[in-house]
Amino acid sequence: QLQLVESGGGLVQPGGSLTLSCAASGFTLDNYAIGWFRQAPGKEREGVLCRAKSDGRTYYADSVKGRFSISRDNAKNTVYLQMNSLKPEDTAIYYCAAESLTYTAQAMCDIKYLEVWGQGTLVTVSS
Repeated sequence: QLQLVESGGGLVQPGGSLTLSCAASGFTLDNYAIGWFRQAPGKEREGVLCRAKSDGRTYYADSVKGRFSISRDNAKNTVYLQMNSLKPEDTAIYYCAAESLTYTAQAMCDIKYLEVWGQGTLVTVSS
């Protein structure tokens, strides 16, 4: 049973920062590619940031470049999405996902049908 559990969502003011956590169980994250996705009401799920397993490269959606980043703590088997300069349009449910197959970073964010998904955590950016 492979599982991912997101946490850290909540309400933040525009311009603020938030860090989301994605904890893995049943597998070791450093053997998988990792991606963060989000879905706002009435919109399709979009790939936000994905890190490839093969070469460690990271793909960033244009909307989050320069504002979002990913980090990993292997000892905790956890990855993090660091979000800065948040905007109201960042409001969405955020999901992490993991994949054992080899994709480029951009392909992982585009494919969507990945091996393991978390349950999501809601981020609301509002004044």
